[in-house]
Amino acid sequence: MSLHATSMGVVMTICLIASGKIYSGEEDVHRWAKLGSEMSSADKTSLEERVEKYPDDVESRTKLLGYYFIKGRREAGTTSARRRHIVWLIENAPESEIIGLPYGQLSKILDPEGYDRARQAWLKTIEKSPENLSLLRNASSFLLLYDRKISEELLLKGQALDAKDPQWPASLGRLYSLGLTSLHPGSARKSAAEKAFHQYELAYKFSDAEERKILLDDLAKTAFEAGLFDDAKKFAEEMLHDQTAGWNRGNQIHHGNLILGRIALVSGNVDEAKSRLLLAGKTKGSPQLNSFGPNMQLAKELLERGETEVVLEYFELCKKFWTSSNRKLENWENDVKSNHVPQFGGNLAY
Repeated sequence: MSLHATSMGVVMTICLIASGKIYSGEEDVHRWAKLGSEMSSADKTSLEERVEKYPDDVESRTKLLGYYFIKGRREAGTTSARRRHIVWLIENAPESEIIGLPYGQLSKILDPEGYDRARQAWLKTIEKSPENLSLLRNASSFLLLYDRKISEELLLKGQALDAKDPQWPASLGRLYSLGLTSLHPGSARKSAAEKAFHQYELAYKFSDAEERKILLDDLAKTAFEAGLFDDAKKFAEEMLHDQTAGWNRGNQIHHGNLILGRIALVSGNVDEAKSRLLLAGKTKGSPQLNSFGPNMQLAKELLERGETEVVLEYFELCKKFWTSSNRKLENWENDVKSNHVPQFGGNLAY
């Protein structure tokens, strides 16, 4: 769980920066956090001294959170320092963009005391200003992983207050999608997928052209999980038809083909599913695929049908854009050659 929480935060950061989905007020925040991540330990100490003297200096606190998020993980005192700045911001500057981003999150697993303090601070802050959209957005982001019900309530309130802002349904779609990972196939999983798909559809409706392209993957995946195969096919094909170059092209090729392959497998067309798996492996990669690796859901489903050769070929293709520090592909390859279906872990969801 702690790995999932940490990975999710990093994924969100990478996606925001790579996609260009940094809204006008957040441009400075990302720049400050990046500057903080590049500071030395001495710079950090100097900035901590400045914050102690000028506690309202949100820019310095932002840089410090950038430092602790990237470079300070191995330093003694990092946990308490992050906790101190995040709780201060929630209590004194809750509209600050930094605490709506992964830099301003706390793990309930790694720092339960800090998470609980921040959670209580958010609840008190929201109670004072229950219709402040910035607070609703930041608090829902903080509570997304560990207090999903409260996060949902805040997002629904924000959506009711500002119905045409695509950020609300996009965040609700993400929340409902996260719930899918803990549900077994059945009516509850299908219902959660339908809710996620409906919210992503609303986000798509209110988004501009560039944001719509980013939503296609979520739309296709949740439609598939909801059993809406015609919709899943439509959005997957749209991903493949978009020839726009850029950071997301590799994701579109990879995930678009995988969804079409899974649809083919549902209809019994194993040959097309195998072909789609290889096409997915021929992606040039992306910031997300290069960091967290390829999706293995279709590969797993084919292995369960005894199709080992095509999966091994898929592994070889994936080696061209993904090098895992713990040799995951090589280990999975050994499992398959030993007639075992690997434990793919998070790569069934990425």
